[in-house]
Amino acid sequence: MSQADHSPSNFIRQIIDEDLTNGKHQSVHTRFPPEPNGYLHIGHAKSICLNFGVAQDYQGQCNLRFDDTNPEKEDVEYVESIKQDVSWLGFSWSGDICYSSNYFDRLYGYAVELIEKGLAYVDELTPDKIREYRGTLTTPGRNSPYRDRPVEENLELFTRMRAGEFKEGQACLRAKIDMASSFMVMRDPVIYRVRFAHHHQTGDQWCIYPMYDFTHCISDAIEGITHSLCTLEFQDNRRLYDWVLDNISIECHPRQYEFSRLNLEYTVMSKRKLNQLVVEGHVDGWDDPRMPTISGLRRRGYTPASIREFCRRIGVTKQDNTVEMGMLEACIRDDLNENAHRAMAVLRPVRVVIENMAETEPEILMAPNHPNKPEMGVRELPFTREILIDQDDFREEANKKYKRLVLGKEVRLRNAYVVKAERIEKDQQGNITTIFCSYDPDTLGKDPADGRKVKGVIHWVSATQGLPATVRLYDRLFSIPNPGAAESFESALNPHSLQVLTEAVVEPSLLAAEPERAYQFEREGYFCRDSKSDGLVFNLTVALRDSWGKEEG
Repeated sequence: MSQADHSPSNFIRQIIDEDLTNGKHQSVHTRFPPEPNGYLHIGHAKSICLNFGVAQDYQGQCNLRFDDTNPEKEDVEYVESIKQDVSWLGFSWSGDICYSSNYFDRLYGYAVELIEKGLAYVDELTPDKIREYRGTLTTPGRNSPYRDRPVEENLELFTRMRAGEFKEGQACLRAKIDMASSFMVMRDPVIYRVRFAHHHQTGDQWCIYPMYDFTHCISDAIEGITHSLCTLEFQDNRRLYDWVLDNISIECHPRQYEFSRLNLEYTVMSKRKLNQLVVEGHVDGWDDPRMPTISGLRRRGYTPASIREFCRRIGVTKQDNTVEMGMLEACIRDDLNENAHRAMAVLRPVRVVIENMAETEPEILMAPNHPNKPEMGVRELPFTREILIDQDDFREEANKKYKRLVLGKEVRLRNAYVVKAERIEKDQQGNITTIFCSYDPDTLGKDPADGRKVKGVIHWVSATQGLPATVRLYDRLFSIPNPGAAESFESALNPHSLQVLTEAVVEPSLLAAEPERAYQFEREGYFCRDSKSDGLVFNLTVALRDSWGKEEG
């Protein structure tokens, strides 16, 4: 069996191909093991697409397993959001959802086995002393004075730890490996610590909890994982992964393989820092459309297909690099250009009166939902004597490069008629309040007669039939490409990352707009209706092209 033809090859798929060809494995079984201490972000999407995608392409299995060994920072809210994100991205997990806490009894048994083999001991050094004894990258560690306790004493102390007889930080269980190892992770790592915390799955059943490095490899083995895929920061931890499995009586021994994590410009991928943004009120929750979270991207109008395509384009390597935000935006732009319905919205309106049009019932014009896809149908546009256009689409005077409405000149209204600006009215501050125009009734769907050439096209909305809306324009959350390198990442926040326009007017068809479904507001960008707001509130998904802040010619 080989990889699916449509999936680009990478070093992990090459390993899998070889393992299946030489009979090392008969099938592929992967897992996606998030810790439920926050919402998933675009970096997790890369891991989701890799783990679930590999299982899918090789007709194998992929487990969704919650690494829930740190109850103080975990919450059922995060569990539910992660399940929703994985499903929304288009993937299904194999069988029931797994939790590391499902294995707490077995994990405890394996810890006892290590003690009985003389490979683990209860240490009563304080956490600070443990760090001090561990040494540095250039100096070896020192043995704890408790390292050579007899097996029987360690078993008794570990039993007392479980019974709640030790305070937090007063005792822990450590693996007995090598305090002089050149790999810090092998210097007698802590594998159990005391935590009097309520667990979202096991309640108050436990007051000792296993560490990630001890739990993860055993959970993989219990579930029969064939290829344990993780990011490069766990490369050194592979030695501990193998050591644990080599020294307990468990038959399955998965292999760990590391790939580079996703780093994306103008954002942070640390759940701790993302949580800080939420807690300190810099953003409106984990699903704020400026956040790199999957729920934030969804609320902003990103599609599952665009995120999967982004993960496909960046590929899977061992090379650490930072991906340009433009690559992610190109994926959603390509998707929505093909699939988004068109609509018209005037974000900064100015009133236009068509003087030679009678004040009658609205004329109903028909407009395509997509210019190149007739199968996507048409929509009705009410055309009235008074319409609204964008302030930037009119100039009293302009050079030949300006292709919009100019006093004394003509322009075409999208899906409607050619109009000519005749005169204007201004308020006392000199702001234009009304543009008076004439229209050519013979120009609906055709060029004007008399050889007149009209080069410009602008969008519009009926002033009487249009619907008031609020529009949120989003820019980068941070003002520098690598905010993680800033002295204070809060100081790198972009003060202009959100601009709220409250006077926008949209065409009537958008009353039926579904939340999180993106539309192309013609000549403006891609927008979607906000899922958490009452009324008509639209979020900018992405600009029409990669030219943020540049005026359209």
